[in-house]
Amino acid sequence: MSYREVRIVMPSHDAEALSDALMEHGALSSAIEDAHAGTAEEQAIFGEPGEETGLWQHSLVLTLFAQDADVEAILQAACKDVGIAVPPYEAGDVPEQDWVRLTQAQFDPIRISGRLWIVPSWHTAPDSDAVNLKLDPGLAFGTGSHPTTRLCLQWLDRHLQAGQTVLDYGCGSGILAIAALKFGAASADGIDIDPQAIMAAQANASDNQVSARFALPDELDIDQGYDVVLANILANPLRMLGAMLARYTRSGGSIVLSGILEEQADEIMAIYAEWFDMDVPVSDEGWVCLSGRKR
Repeated sequence: MSYREVRIVMPSHDAEALSDALMEHGALSSAIEDAHAGTAEEQAIFGEPGEETGLWQHSLVLTLFAQDADVEAILQAACKDVGIAVPPYEAGDVPEQDWVRLTQAQFDPIRISGRLWIVPSWHTAPDSDAVNLKLDPGLAFGTGSHPTTRLCLQWLDRHLQAGQTVLDYGCGSGILAIAALKFGAASADGIDIDPQAIMAAQANASDNQVSARFALPDELDIDQGYDVVLANILANPLRMLGAMLARYTRSGGSIVLSGILEEQADEIMAIYAEWFDMDVPVSDEGWVCLSGRKR
């Protein structure tokens, strides 16, 4: 069985509405991408809480239909709903594939440092003597592939001492807390506002045979002072959470902040300098990891 794929390059202000309308008229799936992805005109879009984010100047609407679908009729109906003329488009056949295997093929083991690997469950660990974290892509952020996660993992590898206590604020998949325990932390707690992230983190900890506590913010007593507090989130919440994260860090303990773009680093460092002696930032692909020691 094959499918019909339709590709439409159009102004972004109509792309989302057309994508939704195509789904309402029988499309099997519809996605929006940067029409200039992979070129010098590609635009990076970063969304944060409290900020308005738009689409790219020009979007590529990728829509999949059943082979026997009347694509022209569906396009006409969807465009009528949106109030636009049918734009130029390209259509072609897409063969049926084993989507599970195709997805898995995109995720190979990731070497984070000299002794740390992230290994999907369908792969054999490349280095059996390394610290291998078993982790599959899922609903929660954090597989080790993004620079912000890599930076935090590399910080743990370099600086975490055996027996320390760790708090991962905004834990996502739980990867940082799990890595901390693999590196010898005495305990690791994870907090997230997303119940799905908590479920994913608990499952990942079980898969890695470590015991970590993961919970929503109001479900875990975190008044104690931790030796290490990690927050791999985004700049806007980090701006607001400084006093709270400082309270969770014991005197002499370490703070590790990520999810920060290079141009945001000075501002975030200035905020946290109220409580911490901040280190030199570490960068990776335009993202920054900040760390410091509480006075």
